[in-house]
Amino acid sequence: MPTRHRFDPKTLLARVRAAGAAQARVQILSTWQSYAWTPLIVALCTAIALLIDQFAVGEANEVMLYLLGVLAVALMGGRGPSALAAVLSVLSFNFFFVEPRSTLAVTDARYLITFTVMLAVGLVVSNLTIRFRQQAEAARQRERRTAALYALSREFARTRGLGPLLSVAVRHLHTVFDSQVVILLPSVSDTLQPWGDCSGWAHAIDSNQLFGLNAAEQSVARWVFDHSEPAGLGTNTLPSATGMYLPLTGSRTIVGVLGVRPQSLPRLLNPEQAHLLETFASQTALAIERASLVEEAAQATLAAETERLRAALLSSVSHDLRTPLAIITGALTSLSQDDDALDAATRHDLAETARVEANRLNRLLSNLLEMTRLEAGAVRVWKEWQPLEEVVGVAVARVADGEDCPGLLPGARPLQIDLPPDLPLVPLDGILIEQVLVNLLENAVKYTPPATPITLRARHVDAAIQLAVTDQGPGLAPGDELRVFEKFYRGGADSARGNVGLGLAICKGMVEAHGGRIWATNQPDGGASFTFTLPLDGSPPVMAPEVGA
Repeated sequence: MPTRHRFDPKTLLARVRAAGAAQARVQILSTWQSYAWTPLIVALCTAIALLIDQFAVGEANEVMLYLLGVLAVALMGGRGPSALAAVLSVLSFNFFFVEPRSTLAVTDARYLITFTVMLAVGLVVSNLTIRFRQQAEAARQRERRTAALYALSREFARTRGLGPLLSVAVRHLHTVFDSQVVILLPSVSDTLQPWGDCSGWAHAIDSNQLFGLNAAEQSVARWVFDHSEPAGLGTNTLPSATGMYLPLTGSRTIVGVLGVRPQSLPRLLNPEQAHLLETFASQTALAIERASLVEEAAQATLAAETERLRAALLSSVSHDLRTPLAIITGALTSLSQDDDALDAATRHDLAETARVEANRLNRLLSNLLEMTRLEAGAVRVWKEWQPLEEVVGVAVARVADGEDCPGLLPGARPLQIDLPPDLPLVPLDGILIEQVLVNLLENAVKYTPPATPITLRARHVDAAIQLAVTDQGPGLAPGDELRVFEKFYRGGADSARGNVGLGLAICKGMVEAHGGRIWATNQPDGGASFTFTLPLDGSPPVMAPEVGA
């Protein structure tokens, strides 16, 4: 493939001037209407001069009337009509006001100086007027160009995604240049594909703003992409094409090709319009490049986060998986021996140890799967209006029956449950909130001394129910109030106990799925408190009165 270089803005202007120099100048064009109006304006000036001549106002004032007529023609037409007006004014003044009148003869040579000055002043005035009109027109074009670029840049700045960006570009190009537009982007197979044919965003714009490409037009676009130079209509390269094609060159490489099919070629060949088109192409190329860089950055961030999570998972889980497996393997190996070295009590203890470690391994894998479901967004919250007492009762029963938390059995550890009798029904997913309470209670049992009490409290605060699990253990290390809810974070106590650091992260995900929040604090008199809220969204159902009430 040929070496690609950056597109010089002067290249397009040079090609445009070479292809249509007559139309490519910012000038005030003279129409046949302006030529037709010129004799009428001079005649009007003559009539007024003849009228005031009866009052002997002087020839100087009559000359000023003719100069005023030349100025009016210059404001209405171009250089040709204004020059014609200057000549007709001199001839009219000579014919109607210089002796002998009604002839073009001049008996007084001094009038030759008057005619010369009158013609010169008329031409200078017309030239200055035309130049003023040109500058005013150029200023208006610059203003329109600045406004168009500002509108395009503003929409580009607030638009995200390649499809919406190209939709904005097509709409602005169609409006500003009165042209049909096509944008071709390179595909994975290094072929150019029109954006309207391969983008789901093409429906967001009018189909009349786009135009299709046949094989010949495709080849022109390919040439532009390979050589990074404009080609097609209005240029010296492949001018037989029906559209003008420009390379979309970003800061690093060419990102596509822009094609325009104008309704009026002379308008597009105007150098101001040509430069504006090139600027639009540059802005579009930078927007495409920015969208690509944003997508690449997002993919790189996702890859880095995936790698970080993979490394954290391997480092955190490898030890926790090997430890119960090693214990189970050792216990089963000892049980498989046929000798009489182990008595019945020892065999029972080994079997119980293997069972406990198997349950521990099962909980670890369940936490990993639950965290994976939360990360993938696969957890669906099915809220129902339920009394909180039932959910709390089920969660406490599950923890009391667990292998790691026998401390919640009656008489083994104080568990205070504080649920006000006037608590309203709560919209929640019972299974998920049970799991949250189970994780918080198990966490309190594991990391507090055996005889210390645990409190589970609920309160109606504003438009939410606030639940808190409080213990009287060592509390949280400074700075761990937020970090304990991170995935795979394990403090010193967790590391000693072989915890993988997922229980509180799962609680956070489930509570936030309900629209609530969870946080941890240290108690002033010692211990930690884990609190979460459940919003009371909507209106609870009306309970039917009990029979016989």
